[in-house]
Amino acid sequence: MEEFYTIQGEGFNSGKAAYFIRLGGCDVGCHWCDVKESWDANLHPLTSTDKIVENAIQYPGKAVVVTGGEPLIYNLNNLTQQLKAKGIVTFIETSGAYPLSGNWDWICLSPKKFKAPRKDIAPFANELKVIVFNKSDFIWAEEHAAMVSPTCKLYLQPEWSKSAEMTPLIINYVMNNPKWEISLQTHKFLNIP
Repeated sequence: MEEFYTIQGEGFNSGKAAYFIRLGGCDVGCHWCDVKESWDANLHPLTSTDKIVENAIQYPGKAVVVTGGEPLIYNLNNLTQQLKAKGIVTFIETSGAYPLSGNWDWICLSPKKFKAPRKDIAPFANELKVIVFNKSDFIWAEEHAAMVSPTCKLYLQPEWSKSAEMTPLIINYVMNNPKWEISLQTHKFLNIP
């Protein structure tokens, strides 16, 4: 769908320069999604893996974030193999709804209630990022925290449109459950893509 060089705005790698590759296509259907234009893959022309890698290596930051849509709709083995051959560190942000493919340095699993993640992906997650839209999302977060490895970083992130309402609840929750940390969409505060 699009590619751009920016600063990672969320989760563990927040603040790092990265080349974003946003793949078109998603059937998870989060009603609060801020990139709904990514859902229909047919609206976005196919781009060759060679061209994507050629674009990515032009920038000084040697990290790539593959996101969507839902990137694991596609087999990402070839893309990550080519990126790694060029010395690029590979990150993925996924709902985990599809089989894991690709060779990743960092996997951010962000499970969604609209299409639950596969249980076989959770053990590979380096980061579990749960979007908090309402109070029941804390239960959802704990259910998925029980599935990831003990070394997985745990983040609660307020859904942007409900940030004023959910952030105080998240602060209280993290203070009472310090295994969790808070993730904010810093790129939105900084007005960068």
